[in-house]
Amino acid sequence: MMNLIDLRSDTVTKPSAEMREAMANAVVGDDVYEEDPTVLELEAYAAKLTGKEAALFVTSGTQGNQVAVLTHMRQGEEIIMDDRAHVFLYEGGATAALAGVQSRTLPSDNGKMKIEEIAGAIRMSDVHFPDTGLIWLENTHNKSGGRVLPIDYLAQVKSLADEHRIPVHMDGARLFNAAVASDVEISRITEHTTSVQFCLSKGLGAPVGSILAGDKEFISRARKWRKRLGGGLRQAGVLAAPALLALKNGLDFLKIDHLHANMLAEAVAKLDRVKVENEVETNMVLVNTSETGKTSEDWVAEMKRQGVLAVPYGPLTVRLTTHRDLTESDMKQAIAGITNAWKQLKG
Repeated sequence: MMNLIDLRSDTVTKPSAEMREAMANAVVGDDVYEEDPTVLELEAYAAKLTGKEAALFVTSGTQGNQVAVLTHMRQGEEIIMDDRAHVFLYEGGATAALAGVQSRTLPSDNGKMKIEEIAGAIRMSDVHFPDTGLIWLENTHNKSGGRVLPIDYLAQVKSLADEHRIPVHMDGARLFNAAVASDVEISRITEHTTSVQFCLSKGLGAPVGSILAGDKEFISRARKWRKRLGGGLRQAGVLAAPALLALKNGLDFLKIDHLHANMLAEAVAKLDRVKVENEVETNMVLVNTSETGKTSEDWVAEMKRQGVLAVPYGPLTVRLTTHRDLTESDMKQAIAGITNAWKQLKG
């Protein structure tokens, strides 16, 4: 059978031997009673990394984001977010379905909404309008191909939010990619947020889970919302143990992922009639197929026949995502597969 190189997402990684060993040997307790020592260690470590007072282990990025919305906001309020945010496009309308809040979407440039447009969208204390209860940022920005929000931009958003006493939440599903690409500590990014969610199961390579971090009072209320959503796990240390390893040892893998993504981008750039849509800053490459006369679905199907798995990311865009399970040899095989697909589809 052909060995398939999986570039669909950084969520497809398998736990390493060290992670499996950590799972088997994890010291556990009942986390609903806050008695699981491994979960407590993970939460304390995550809080320190993000510069926040406290952190909470949640089952997924979506759960972490929705717990944040439910904790920050009241029913009938409004979130300001960019119109291609993951929480708007890919979380099943959960902010409306669960929290009863409204999304106020603004156009963005690689995830950056204009400061003056955010300011103009803030609505407070008028009986006709919903109050603005939260400003939402996403870093890295998924739909832009893993683009990084600059530190000075984050500072401007936080300054505006503080002026109006509005919290700022960051969906940092790939926060560590942003930190590696920016060559800064995690806390240098998160100091400009009220709360942050980041995934353990994407670039960091843990099998399950995300972290929500903020001040102690916020996390105390978030814990109850996690319970209401069915996220109160019991002996969760078996999941926290590989996550802790990922947090402590994952950054070097991310640097390699970014190098691999650039290898892909450079190879695609040499092919006629296809182009790389995004500036490759982290671990994603967006390939535009429009000049070949073939759709992204056509390309994904042919790439699979050539031994490479990818995902359609629009009618004429294919997304390639690198991750820690890929070697340099895998990347060479992927480039060969993409080149063979191009030969079949270039028109």
